[in-house]
Amino acid sequence: MRAFVTDKLTRKEMKAPDALQRAGQDAREWVQGRQRSLAIGIAVAFVGLSGAALVSYLSGKSEAAAAKELGQELQTLARPVDAAPPADAPAENPPFKTEKDKDEAIVKAMTDFRAQHGGTHANASAALPLAQALFRLQKYDESLAAFDDYLKIVPPDDPLRALALEGKGYCFEAKNQLDQALATFDELSRESKTEFMNGMGLYHRARVLIAQGKKTEAAAQLAEIPGSAPNTAAARLAQDRMNLLASQGVIIPPVAKPPSLDAG
Repeated sequence: MRAFVTDKLTRKEMKAPDALQRAGQDAREWVQGRQRSLAIGIAVAFVGLSGAALVSYLSGKSEAAAAKELGQELQTLARPVDAAPPADAPAENPPFKTEKDKDEAIVKAMTDFRAQHGGTHANASAALPLAQALFRLQKYDESLAAFDDYLKIVPPDDPLRALALEGKGYCFEAKNQLDQALATFDELSRESKTEFMNGMGLYHRARVLIAQGKKTEAAAQLAEIPGSAPNTAAARLAQDRMNLLASQGVIIPPVAKPPSLDAG
């Protein structure tokens, strides 16, 4: 992901690669990898549904047809990017030349699909990969609208809801609407208890606080993560951020421990 708000650098930090920036890049790559795999997982789920299982999951023939078509359209996400594809590259659905080409193809496929299948569950499901692609194309207002479309229909316990909330927070952050970003990441931290997103709401919230110049408050937020989300990517990233803040003279509070360790 790109176009996120970055911390202000000291003169010394500007002479070397910014470790805070590297930590943020680690987070974006980690989350984006899961976005890709989960979106492809949606496609597999839709393609795999058939017969009685499909009828029990969706209502009516129009829903079943829309679900199967969405599964086919989502295969676009699985196509690789290769600026110089090998000679034996498939003639049908060849690799994209750039990530931008791929995202534009995803936007077109999902937009066309949603126009043809309004009012279906599949229409709403298509809003998530659409929103993610729009974000990567830096079309933040359109991305926000698509994330909201998805969030309106997804049940509270759906694990993909966390991706939509995170993406919505990134959009606000990219638009420099930091208060809205904080509110969205707060919601993410309250709702997400899944393995792949546990602690990330708190981590993102701390990043935004740093961007607002509230480093002491951010340090307190980061110190909570190892206790609430131990042995996660969020905990590792939080430690990296705390190390950088400490090197800048910020006092880091005692790091929280997991409940089991506290009990012992």
